Amino acid sequence: MRDRLMAVYDQLFAAYGPRHWWPADTPFEVCVGAILTQNTNWGNVEKAIVRLKAAGLLSPEGLRDVPVAELAETIRPAGYYNVKSARLKDFVGFLFGRFGGSLERMFAGEWRELRRELLGVRGIGRETADSILLYAGGKPSFVVDAYTKRLFSALGLVAPTTDYETVRALFMDNLPEDTTLFNEYHALIVEHCKRHCTTRPRCGECGLHLLCRA
Repeated sequence: MRDRLMAVYDQLFAAYGPRHWWPADTPFEVCVGAILTQNTNWGNVEKAIVRLKAAGLLSPEGLRDVPVAELAETIRPAGYYNVKSARLKDFVGFLFGRFGGSLERMFAGEWRELRRELLGVRGIGRETADSILLYAGGKPSFVVDAYTKRLFSALGLVAPTTDYETVRALFMDNLPEDTTLFNEYHALIVEHCKRHCTTRPRCGECGLHLLCRA
């Protein structure tokens, strides 16, 4: 299985090169973006991030102290802004309550235990927790999203209905725990699916078509 997974990675990397993901200035910005990107596209997240920066709110202290209604209005472009403002407040509440507001302290411990703690924070699901761990914390926790399921079910390695943890285990159990590899692999999957493995697959120019059962 390791060879199959790496063969897919090698073809994707040859096609698209390094993706330089996640686009953020700080680890905290990654955490905020991971929450804001739920149920929306990245373009809308970027608009909300710009507004947070302009308002001087893109810091743990800024999000802790701002009234929730003001925060909701600031992140309006991200959609579901009332829900997401509450989720941001819950996250920074966890950050201050557990780690004194320090991401450095949060990421200093054992990352698997931190994953369990993050999953206990309201509004942080598996994909969001793994994005925070991988892209903000530099921890080898593979991120699974809808694109991952779509591509690897087309490749016959999982079923379309396979649950998150089982898909994640495919990578965690068969690849070295390498943050750089996991970072790049996930970003390449996203890029490939946006170009080819859409809900109506465009297989004609897909470099993986010989491996695919679609």
